[in-house]
Formats: sequence, C-alpha cells, structure tokens
Amino acid sequence: MSRKRIARSLSTYTHHNKVRIVHGGREFFALLVHMIDEAKSLIHLQTYIFEDDETGGMVADALIRAAKRNVQVYLLLDGYASQELAKPFIARLKQDGVHFRWFAPLIKSRLFYLGRRMHHKFLVTDASYGLAGGINISDRYNDLGDNKAWLDWALYTEGEAAAKLNVIGERMWVKSSWTKAATRYSPPRLPGIIPAEECMVRVRRNDWVRRKNHISASYMEMFRSAADHITLLSSYFLPGKIFRKQMALASKRGVAIRVILAGVSDVKVARLAEQYMYRWMFRNNIEIYEYRETVLHGKLATYDGKWVTVGSYNVNNISAYASIELNMDVLNDPFALDVQQQLDEIASKHCTRITRENFYSHTPYLKRVQQQAAYLTIRFLFFLFTFYFKQEK
Repeated sequence: MSRKRIARSLSTYTHHNKVRIVHGGREFFALLVHMIDEAKSLIHLQTYIFEDDETGGMVADALIRAAKRNVQVYLLLDGYASQELAKPFIARLKQDGVHFRWFAPLIKSRLFYLGRRMHHKFLVTDASYGLAGGINISDRYNDLGDNKAWLDWALYTEGEAAAKLNVIGERMWVKSSWTKAATRYSPPRLPGIIPAEECMVRVRRNDWVRRKNHISASYMEMFRSAADHITLLSSYFLPGKIFRKQMALASKRGVAIRVILAGVSDVKVARLAEQYMYRWMFRNNIEIYEYRETVLHGKLATYDGKWVTVGSYNVNNISAYASIELNMDVLNDPFALDVQQQLDEIASKHCTRITRENFYSHTPYLKRVQQQAAYLTIRFLFFLFTFYFKQEK
C-alpha cells in the first residue's frame, strides 16, 4: 500500500485497549454473563438470534438481575432472525426492567423479509468493556451436555474500542424505532476506562444503506498488505467478484493463502455452493481445509502474524451489501501470532486438507452438477436480496 493509504488506515485505530480472543461455547457465555453481572450503570446487548432455550434463559436471567440493581439495560434483537422468541419471554424481560426493542425490517413474515438485517452480535457494559463476534444467543453456540458448540470466535476488549462500541449501541438503539416516543433515551454519561495497555483496535461496520463498507475495506487492505501468508476461517464462503480479484492478486504475487471452511454445515445448499468455489481456489493456488468437528460458524482472518479481524461478517454479498455487520480489527503482533497458532492447530488437528486430486476423485459428475446448480441458485438469490440496497446507493 502507498504511504498515504497506510497513514489513513492507521488513523482509524484506537490505541489504549486490552484485548483477548474468546472461543465460542462455554468460555464465551461464561464471560458474557460475568460482564452483565459486573455492570454498574449501562448495558447494550445487540444480537441477530436470541432463542428461548437454556442458553437464552441464562442470559435473560442475567439481564434481569442487572436491571433489578438499577443498571440501564438495552436489548436490541433482529426482527426477522429472532421472531420466534415467545411473547411471554419478552414480557418478562420488560416487566423486570429490561428495555427491549426489535430492529424491525420494512416488511416481514415467517417466509418473507424486506429490509436490512441487523446481523452483528455485541455486548458493551459501562462504556468500557466490550465483547463482539459472530456468536448468537442459542444452545447451538454453547457447550451443553454432550453437544459441542459450533466453532466461533469473539473479541473481548477494554478501553477506547469498547467506548466506540457503546456509541454504536446507542445510535442503533435510537435509530431502530420509527416512532418519536420510542426514541426517548437517556443513558448515564460514562467516561469509560483507559487501560495502561496499548493495543491498536478499531471497530468496523458494513451497512450499505448508511454508506459504510469498513469491513469489506479491511479485507481488501489485508490482501494488498500481506507479504507472506493469509488465513481465513469463514462460514458461508461465497466471495463476490471484487473479493475474488484481490484474493487472486495476492496469491499471484506469492502470498500463501489458506481457507478453513465448513466440513459440516447447517445450510446444505450453501455447503454445495462453497464446494463449487473449490475449482476457482485450486486454479489460484489457494489451500482449502474443511473443519470436521462440528458446524463451523466463525468469521475470522489474519495475515503475516500482524493483524486479525473477527466479527459477524460472512464472506458473501449478503454481508457486503445487505446486512448490518460489525467486526473488530486488531493490529498487534503478539495477539496476531497467538491467533495464527490457534488456526494452525485447528487446520492440522481438526481439519481435512482438500487437494485438487482428492476433490475430483471423490466428487462424481452428478455431485459436481449439484454444486454448480447450488452456486448459481445462491448467487441469484444474493442478487435479488441485494439489488434494492445497491439501487439505494
């Protein structure tokens, strides 16, 4: 990248932060509940899926405990993905002091949706402590009994980046309502903590309607900046034309690119469509690994042991052009090296390497036709879903 572009990129980071990577499952939900229980004044929790199950009940109980000790608690859920949440469950939250609101689409039903989806997932407490990633509030994302959580990640942060998260939480809460009466919002003004540690962190968002494409830009920056290697861990991996072009250019100049994808997926048609993309990756010397332990739901990337992004952003056009997404970027060598080592272990111990030879030898002609049909179908659906938003730009 040019010096001017590098300087502009560096200016978007906050500096006074303390961070750590958090694994999905028991570790994530223990931390989430602990943060809620430790909150003194203010909580913003915003997520895509919140289910009335054991995990959802545990988180709801923590929110109610906070509200009862006079913490202002604001819960914002996506109006489409969380629409199965029972009315008595919501009523209990409201009766016990939790401020509840839907991020409502323009038109929705059980089978139809028009409008943006609020796909991000984050918690921020007291404008000082943040937790953001790709993990929804549901038993699927938790370790319960013999059921292993889906593979996913989040970033815990203290300091300036958490204060940025709090600002986003406030703005999303206010803008989520169409009625003036419902927009009344008077949270406490909190200074936020400034940790002694220095770590460069920035909050990145994609919201095409609001002219924000920060996360897409972060990925493009990664492809242009990487000198040695890139690792992407991605669910629902169907990159668009611009993403593929930059990825191919990085590979062409000698950057070793490894992609960790779902060997087990919750969306079978997406899995078939991803496999159709393998042909393109083989042509561009991109290594493919399939995670076999459980469903892969994470969205994470790193390069050269320097930089990491983690959040809600899937590498496809829905995240790029339609949904509201939130990622956290960390520019810090020790942190990035630690994440890289964890990904190396996942690839070596829990994945199957997919080569050109074993892919074609184990994929009969009819299966290849199904993969292409799935890819074309999903690309068409993505086009229909994102066309309206592109026209708005």
